[in-house]
Amino acid sequence: MTVEPAPTPAGSTTRLGAPPGPASAKPAADSDDEARARRTAQEQWVRLRHLERQLHDGAALRISALALRLGMLRHRMPSDEQQFQAAVEAIQDELHLVLQELRDVAGMLYPPLLDEAGLGPALREAAARCSRSVRIDAGTERFGPAAEGAAYFAVLGCLAAEPREGRDDPVEVVVRGESGDNGDGRTLVLLVFGVDPCHASTVHDGVRLLGGTAVTGETGLITVRIPCE
Repeated sequence: MTVEPAPTPAGSTTRLGAPPGPASAKPAADSDDEARARRTAQEQWVRLRHLERQLHDGAALRISALALRLGMLRHRMPSDEQQFQAAVEAIQDELHLVLQELRDVAGMLYPPLLDEAGLGPALREAAARCSRSVRIDAGTERFGPAAEGAAYFAVLGCLAAEPREGRDDPVEVVVRGESGDNGDGRTLVLLVFGVDPCHASTVHDGVRLLGGTAVTGETGLITVRIPCE
């Protein structure tokens, strides 16, 4: 006996496969999660920059003024009060140490030079402190605090890492900006030559919340791409 298929109601169509369900909304949910993560990362970098300014313009300036006043007081004291002068000198030296510590903390949060002058000058300053030979090729283009901060600390991580075994290649860092096909959607492109490619995964972790990527290439090249605000 032949079983006839049930008739299809007029105006309807027959579809193969699983019916639409919660899984069909997953790509949109993932996109929303990525957008929220990106906004969170951008807000984090902005907060760090504001914190740096607060430390620099608040406590650091007050301590600097106090050290100056103590120095003036030391020069005005009679010469026979040597013990008092020694105490003032000790306080002044201590204040200078505190001031330097505050500046170091501010630099670790968000370097003042990066905020004031951009990625090129900040990377050159970091390269001057590095024991390895480092060349920075960067212009004056600005990319926003989030992208610049992520790029800066990505380079610092590469410079701080040990060179490839048996090699001490010079490091070259190239910073470029790219625009989308319609002239919008700028991207910060960071090329780091002469480092161990295994560091790309760490760099990627540092930029992925901004929508960035880090991939390895030939001859120890790490290419980082970070969308700008």
